[in-house]
Parts: sequence; structure tokens; C-alpha cells
Amino acid sequence: MRVLVQRVRLGRIHVEGEFRGQIEHGLVLLIGIHVNDNQEDVAFCAEKCAHLRVFADEAGKMNRSILDVGGAIVAVSQFTLYGDCRKGRRPSFAQAALPTIAQPLYDLFLSLLKERGVTTVSGDFGASMLVEIHNDGPVTLIVESPTENEG
Repeated sequence: MRVLVQRVRLGRIHVEGEFRGQIEHGLVLLIGIHVNDNQEDVAFCAEKCAHLRVFADEAGKMNRSILDVGGAIVAVSQFTLYGDCRKGRRPSFAQAALPTIAQPLYDLFLSLLKERGVTTVSGDFGASMLVEIHNDGPVTLIVESPTENEG
């Protein structure tokens, strides 16, 4: 599993032209599910994202999590995170999980964030979305599950 994490001052999402919601302080998570991912990968990434210390403390150091600062998350399914551009001119998405596997794992990820007390706004799996991201810092990180998912 691969999650692109962006610390934001504003995150907004529209699903198929309809406004879904916004946050004003928190994280935008773009979530890719690998063909070999399972529930353990999802749990690892949800825990990591909920507790990742990317917000400043009193000393200005990145030492606080989304839970510590009372922020919120915009979460978006993003199969293109597993696009392989090394060969040719068209990305290969062979490493991205099919929707029948990816959607339940994406839904589990959202549930685990909410169980941890994180306010979460999400898009619809597989829908056409417009995501507005006002990256703060900028701070952009990649969280990946420890399972070996190459090949």
C-alpha cells in the first residue's frame, strides 16, 4: 500500500461535480492499493498516517500528529500511485489492485482512520474527482506498508 501524504492548510473535494467537503487544517491522503495488499498493510498505513508527526510543536519542530492538533483528513483513492512509467510512454498499472480487491481495502482504511478519532472526508472509489490541495510547507511524504510488494 502506498499513501502520498500532504500537509495542507486547505483541502477540498468534489465528486463528479458535486461538492463533498473540505478541511482547513490537516492532511490530504492519496491512497494506492497494490495487487498484493491485505488488511495488515491497510492497518499499518492507517496507524502510521494517524500518528505521523508532521505538524509543528511550540518549538516549530514537526512533532505533532493529526490527532494531536485536532486536524482532519481528505482521503482519495488513487490507483495511479502504482503507475509504472519506466518503459514506453504510457504508464502501466499492472501493480495496482483491481477494484474488487482495492475498494474493500480502501473502505477499511477509511474506517480505521475514523476509529482512531480522525475526522475524514473522502471521495467515492473510482469516481471522477476534483481535489484542491493547498500544501502547507510544502510537506509531502510517502507512507508505504512494509510488505514486499515488488514484482
